[in-house]
This record gives sequence, C-alpha cells and structure tokens, in this order.
Amino acid sequence: MAIQVDVAVLGGGPGGYTAAIKAAQMGKSVAIIEMDKLGGTCLHKGCIPSKALLRSAEVYSTLLHADKYGIQVDKSAVSLQFGTVQQQKTEKVEQLYRGLQHLMRKHGIQVINGKGRIIGPSIFSPKSGSVAVELPDGEMETVVNTNLIIATGSRPRLLQGLEADGELIMTSDDALRMETLPDSILIIGGGVIGVEWASMLRDFGVEVTLVEAAARLLPGEDGEVSAELTRALKRRGVRILTGVRLDVNSVTKGNGEASIKAETSEGNVVLSASKMLVSVGRQANVEELGFENTDIRVQDGFVAVNASQQTGEPHIYAIGDVTGGMQLAHAAAHEGIIAVEHLCGRNPAPASSRYIPRCVYSRPEIASVGYTDEQAKTSGFEPKTAKIPFAAIGKAVVLGEPEGFVKVVADKKTGDILGVHMIGAHATELISEAALAQVLDATPWEVGATIHPHPTLSEALGEAMLAVDGKALAF
Repeated sequence: MAIQVDVAVLGGGPGGYTAAIKAAQMGKSVAIIEMDKLGGTCLHKGCIPSKALLRSAEVYSTLLHADKYGIQVDKSAVSLQFGTVQQQKTEKVEQLYRGLQHLMRKHGIQVINGKGRIIGPSIFSPKSGSVAVELPDGEMETVVNTNLIIATGSRPRLLQGLEADGELIMTSDDALRMETLPDSILIIGGGVIGVEWASMLRDFGVEVTLVEAAARLLPGEDGEVSAELTRALKRRGVRILTGVRLDVNSVTKGNGEASIKAETSEGNVVLSASKMLVSVGRQANVEELGFENTDIRVQDGFVAVNASQQTGEPHIYAIGDVTGGMQLAHAAAHEGIIAVEHLCGRNPAPASSRYIPRCVYSRPEIASVGYTDEQAKTSGFEPKTAKIPFAAIGKAVVLGEPEGFVKVVADKKTGDILGVHMIGAHATELISEAALAQVLDATPWEVGATIHPHPTLSEALGEAMLAVDGKALAF
C-alpha cells in the first residue's frame, strides 16, 4: 500500500525539516524523504561541522596568543591534536542529529530513508507529484501526497579541469574529512566558504594562499568590509591574490603537491601547495528527480518558483538552495515556512533578501543585512552612511579584539535603514538586532534611542545608528 500524507517533503535539510515541522504544527500529516541523513548538508557537511572546526581553531589561536591577556603559556607545551578536533566535531554533529530525530518523533513526522523520484499521474493519484522511493534494500515505496515540497539542496560546484579527487584536490566536503592537516593549502575562491577555511586553517598553522577571480574577497559584500577582512587575514599570514585567472588545464600533481598556473597582478606564476580546496560556489541538486514528469521548470540550473515558492505545478513547492537565491540554511527554513503557510491557505509575505542576514564565520566575523551603499545607489536610493570602529567600544577593547567596525546605510530622503554591515568579534551574534530593525521598518534614530547595555559589543550598533545623524557619543 502507498503511504498517504497531506505533505511530502523531498529532502531533509534545514529547509525540509523546518517545513515538515511547520506543516505538522498546522495539523497536516507529513513525511520526509531523505536519501542520506536527516539534517542535510548543513548538519553533516556544512554549517555545523565547519563551525565546530572554527571554534577549535579559535581556541588554539587564543592559547598561542594568551600573553596579550597577561597569561603566560609555554607554547611548546600547546599541541594541536587534530584527530581529537575531528572527533569532537563528529560528537557535536551526532548530538544535534539525535535532537533532530527527536523532533521528528515529537511532531509525528514519518522519515523515509531512500532516493525519491517524482512520478506523473498514476493509479495512485490523478495528478503528478507522488514520489517513488527507492529504499536502501532496493525495494520501492510510493508516497502519495496532496502537496509536495522539494528541498533537495545543493552540492559544491567544480571547475572543469579542477575536478576533486578527495585527496590533493578537495571540495569543502572532502576537507571536513581530513585526518591530518596539510603543511600548505591553495584555496580557490574567495567567497564565504573560501574565507572561512582560510581563516580556520591559518589559525591551525597551515600556510594558506587564497585566490579570487574578482577584484576583491567577498565581492557580494560591502567594499570596506572586504578591505578590512583582507588586511586582517594578511596580518595573520594569509597570502591573498585577487583578479586571478587560473589555467585549469595546467594542473599537475606529484611529490605530494598540486600545482596550477595563474595570471595575477604579480605576473604569471605557478601556485603550488600540499592540497587545493576548490570553493567556487554550489550547484543545485536537480538531477534524476523526475521533473520531466511534471511542469516544473529548471532555469539556469535552479528550480523556478514564484513568490509563494510554487513551481510550475501549483501543488508542488520548492525551497532553499535548489531554487538559487541566497543559499543559506536560515533562508531555506524561512522559505519552508512560507510554502507551508501558503499551501494551508494563508497569504504569507514573500521572502525578501533585504531582510535575510548574511554571516561569515571567519576571524574576524562578518555579518550584514540589506543593501550596501553601492547596491542602494543602483536601486535608486540616495544613501548616507556612518561607521563606528569597534576600537571605540569598551567591551571590544576588553576582549582584546578591537578590529573592525559597524557601518549603517540609510536613505537620505526618508531616513529608513537600508543596510547594516559589520566586521569584528561576534558580529554574527549582533546582526539580528539590525535584521529586526529592517523588519520593523525602523529608522536609525529609533535604534540609536534604544538603550544598549554597557559594556557590550552591541553598543557599536547603537553608536553607528546615532552616527548617521552625527550624534554618536563614543566616537
């Protein structure tokens, strides 16, 4: 007998499991179809394991520089046990995995482990959208649903000629499985993933070269933030090359190294390292899902959806990385909520990239929401900006991490906040207040009038908001 549910979710990552929980809360019977482990890339190959490694790198670096806090440490006695680092990473992932499984049981969500493929009209249903599931033992199961949510996520994108072998040339998935640290690494791609790995591995003592085809690191973020990050990484010994053109046909491997020819501002060079990490974005998982049996449209490699996350089949929705967009776990989760509310007959507001925070967990951290000043100009606004350095904030000085700043972009005509950009200690924990201000359509003076406790890093945001009108008190 086929499994009958109100809502089937194809993919069990943050978007998929959030949508499933929301649907169950709204009284729907729900099944998640996941071919690997519940939690998806974020829990097992992305957000969580990489942040666990970043935390270990931060602690290691802090110990090596403890003297700046007045603590003398015998550095020769401080040793990095990378095997233990990987073990604690795995333990944290497993802890969260068990918690997620408990949530599924708590909400009565059926989890089906297998590879799903959408089928057209059949004896099970007069319309397309049912899912044929190949189970691990080779048996087949059919899930019949009223609504289907596609949440199949994405995987690392590769450059032709730079295909990963899992050893000398790696993706971020491969890097998470390293048993030992390399002496040196060449990271290709200065986006979020490349920057995080560069920061982490440098803290672990690896010689890092970071190359980016664009004119600067993090080309989608604020230019001043990018410049500050570049300075910070260079101070820590990261070699950074931007505006680089790689000759992907020149890759050679041998003697425990990989090499590639490149055109750089320093001239034509050969870049060599013990390992290469290719981090040039992600591509959607849209293959072999049975889209040909539906009116679902794939455009530029991603599933096309409307503002309510509906595909070309109104009863089939798609969310998260598979649709393109910002490709963030929290964005996928939010889109999952929108899809469920819509299929339940509500009229949710569409997801707007202006309200979705972006975070980079490097050292220093980076966080932003809304427009940069250049994006604001392109969108027809007349922006005014203000910036407060963390060096003016007592808590940042006490922490010994005064680098970075908070920058506010506001509309000169209306006074509305258009964007907030941060680089500095714990920036990813501070950005939510700015995101809330965006949602509430707050103005800088309203946030500035909010009492921020002293001494805290949050004072930097309050001061930056006051600075928009020339009223900062701390700088």
